Amino acid sequence: MNTELLGILATFLLTLVIAVPLGKYLAKVFAGERVWTDFLKPIESAIYKLSGINPKEEMNWKQHMKALLTINLVWLVYGFFVLIYQDKLPLNPDGNPGMTPDLSFNTIISFVVNCDLQHYSGESGVTYLTQHVVMMFLMFVSCATGIAAAVVFFKAFRDKTSVKLGNFWEFFVRSITRLLLPLSLIMALVLAFNGTPTSYEPKDQFISLQGDTVNVSRGPAAGMIAIKHLGTNGGGWFGANSAHPLENPNYITNTVVLIAQMIIPIAMVVAFGIFVRRRKLGWIIFGVMTIGMFLLLIPTVNSELGGNAALAKMGISQSTGAMEGKEVRFGPAISAYWSTVTTIISTGSVNSMHDSTMPLTGAWQLLGMMVNSFYGGCGVGILNYFIYLIIAVFISGLMVGRTPEFLGHKVEAREVKIAALITLLSPFLILAGTAVASFIFTSHGDAAWAVQPKNWLNNPGFHGFSEMLYEVTSANANNGSGFEGLGDNNVLWNVLTGFVLLIGRFLPIIGPVAIAGLLGAKKFIPESAGTLKPDTLTFGLMTFAVIVVLNALSYFPALALGPLAEYFTMLK
Repeated sequence: MNTELLGILATFLLTLVIAVPLGKYLAKVFAGERVWTDFLKPIESAIYKLSGINPKEEMNWKQHMKALLTINLVWLVYGFFVLIYQDKLPLNPDGNPGMTPDLSFNTIISFVVNCDLQHYSGESGVTYLTQHVVMMFLMFVSCATGIAAAVVFFKAFRDKTSVKLGNFWEFFVRSITRLLLPLSLIMALVLAFNGTPTSYEPKDQFISLQGDTVNVSRGPAAGMIAIKHLGTNGGGWFGANSAHPLENPNYITNTVVLIAQMIIPIAMVVAFGIFVRRRKLGWIIFGVMTIGMFLLLIPTVNSELGGNAALAKMGISQSTGAMEGKEVRFGPAISAYWSTVTTIISTGSVNSMHDSTMPLTGAWQLLGMMVNSFYGGCGVGILNYFIYLIIAVFISGLMVGRTPEFLGHKVEAREVKIAALITLLSPFLILAGTAVASFIFTSHGDAAWAVQPKNWLNNPGFHGFSEMLYEVTSANANNGSGFEGLGDNNVLWNVLTGFVLLIGRFLPIIGPVAIAGLLGAKKFIPESAGTLKPDTLTFGLMTFAVIVVLNALSYFPALALGPLAEYFTMLK
């Protein structure tokens, strides 16, 4: 067990060793300073020229959001039709069928919004061509979209007063050329040399030890798995995701992809502090996020190493911990670390089955997605955190009887209203979506649908409620992981989560960027003796308290009905 715990510690420390200098590099890239990757400028210039873009044209926050939403709509329409007609396109050696309209609707929205919630099984649901021109393509551009939006947010606070917030397309292109492509190439090589497939051949066939003939899917998986983790996307090439021995062959690849999915979210926090010339603020934000992560990680690891109480009552030895749904290649400790990382960050990949984890682990996984700001996704993590920060600034201002200020700009009614709406959005989507699904399951279970609602769940008790709650929470957090006991490939779940995905992605991006743009345009107020400084330990603790209180009030009843009720039932 000590060896497993050392593996967690070593993985986290290696993550920081890479993420901190990466953050310094990103701050220079987006500030337009000289960096070693400047040799890529001719390629970027060619992209701008071919696209008719003037990268030096300054935009305000509204123009940035218009560009972001427009290009995402183009990708959505394009991908929707490719998925429906993929069976008629080339590079389909396994003869995979085209998707139904409702499944295509859900899938394309999911990949456009960086969620990759898969209601299909990876290797049998899409073709090699679709994996490339839709899935992998969107993994790059959806991640770059989130990073570009975060840089707009950075720009609003770099200068004392400004409505000129740079050019969206320049931030977007640089996110790909200077960050995602180089790192993906390195990581794909590591995966390929460790056994991840890179072939365009169809399924291979072998005879198992039991004498059965087994058809094994393969394909050019290494490249997709690299950007899947670096871009906090999470959609697996194979249906079993990173629990599949070809997608994640050994402990080395397991460590590499764990590090990969954390480095950009952490680096963006470091880059923020450097970019706005408030390094201490960046470290305070990082500290709050890290405390939040460990408060979820420690009980998760303890829960999984402690084993299943029901099995213990039967006298069954669990010396290695709770192994149901775990890969023996990895064990429960590093699987618990992965489950924490993948839910606090919007990756959503899995190296074990979350549906089989202990009830309290399920509660921490859900809570990580509900908070959605302990590191979070690429770029959007710090945007989500900013909403809590503005609420904390407002409450602190009221407590000391001063007009709230953030980095020299007054926080007034308009900004607080936007923050309040975004704060209420997630609980509304999660709780309302789960309520709709629960009502249909309990009141219309025998409805004459292609998939009857009563057949959605393998576990109709407390755990079944957790499965539905998890699905909607994962969609709202743009996470993509799931409790796989839920039968989700049907019209209700495809449409319901499709709309939750759209709203849960774009409003939490638009809201923080709008607040930043409005604050950045205001007159700068120099600091005085009475100024509330956000880069202090006290204010960091205040922000953490806001996160805890808001999420406890919003989600405790739902968690009590699901994983907490299951836990206490198991103790009987």
